[in-house]
Amino acid sequence: MSVKLIERNDGKILEVQVSGKLVAEDYEQFVPRFEQLLKQHGMLRMLVEMSDFHGWEGKALWDDIKFDVKHFNDIDRVAMVGESKWQQWMATFCKPFTTAKVRYFDKADTTQALAWLQEP
Repeated sequence: MSVKLIERNDGKILEVQVSGKLVAEDYEQFVPRFEQLLKQHGMLRMLVEMSDFHGWEGKALWDDIKFDVKHFNDIDRVAMVGESKWQQWMATFCKPFTTAKVRYFDKADTTQALAWLQEP
């Protein structure tokens, strides 16, 4: 699995690039960085780019659920960028687990996704 974290807008937008299958170690990298940015900036926005993404291993799925519960109110917007119908479905599926506005964008519309995150 590969997770790459990129800070945008002085850290107010966290870009998370994922590929392969998420494992528990990915959350050990992601969660502390997210929480550090949350302390610095308050509510965050996220750009989640999925490339050749194949879901979660068991413990990673549990870590994802725990993250969603803990940070239910800490994310303002999530732009999910993907390349398949199941990833689009996943964006819809995650809406009840956050108060954030969640939108799906096709890979070709990554620039539009970032523009949406930067809107006031």
